[in-house]
Amino acid sequence: MRLTLQIWRQSSPEDKGRLVTYEMPDVDEHMSFLEMLDVLNERLTEEGEEPVAFDHDCREGICGMCGLMIDGSAHGPRKETTTCQLHMREFTDGETILIEPWRSASFPVVKDLVVDRSSFDRIVQAGGYVSVNTGSAPDANAIPIGKEASDQAFDAATCIGCGACVAQCPNGAAQLFTSAKVAHLALLPQGQPERHRRVQRMVEQMEQEEFGTCSNFRECEAVCPKGISVGFIALMNRDFLRAKLS
Repeated sequence: MRLTLQIWRQSSPEDKGRLVTYEMPDVDEHMSFLEMLDVLNERLTEEGEEPVAFDHDCREGICGMCGLMIDGSAHGPRKETTTCQLHMREFTDGETILIEPWRSASFPVVKDLVVDRSSFDRIVQAGGYVSVNTGSAPDANAIPIGKEASDQAFDAATCIGCGACVAQCPNGAAQLFTSAKVAHLALLPQGQPERHRRVQRMVEQMEQEEFGTCSNFRECEAVCPKGISVGFIALMNRDFLRAKLS
């Protein structure tokens, strides 16, 4: 399969950056998207050129490192799929593919396709601790939790912090990420002692990081590789209002 890649190249945060075109004459349809970039980088290295920098780690759709804008869509055209799990059979012979980093002022470009997502870490850190009794592990059923609550908490906890929601949102909002991190504790008994203090701190930190505001475009939900619902944003907003009024 022959493909043309238009890849964003930016040598440093101070560099203006530009799109560079690369021809890929023999791409195997069974390759993952990152494997295809590996092949390109091997060729660039052999030719004495600088390889394309991009984030990756587990390559199993778990770590959230592999965030790329592919033809204007976060993680590419396949729904609920991370870039590392996207395969080249999703594209057609002769196609031109545009590859860019996450586009958000709160995710500054470090180099090429690599962005700094430490703003997400600071939001999570702002949430603080959870009060639990230390010691030996309790029995699995020691704390009764209803199935609906446990299912919802698990759905929220599947967030891998990739940043696709921010990159796709026209406002660059981080409400889906923050609400997922808030909700998976707010829905469980273990998260109740600090529930309102936690949401207030995390939302305030999100605002300090200068993410945009949510205006219900729902682009975040559409591109989330874990299918996290915008319903968690409503839960976060309710808890935040209670925290401010209490």
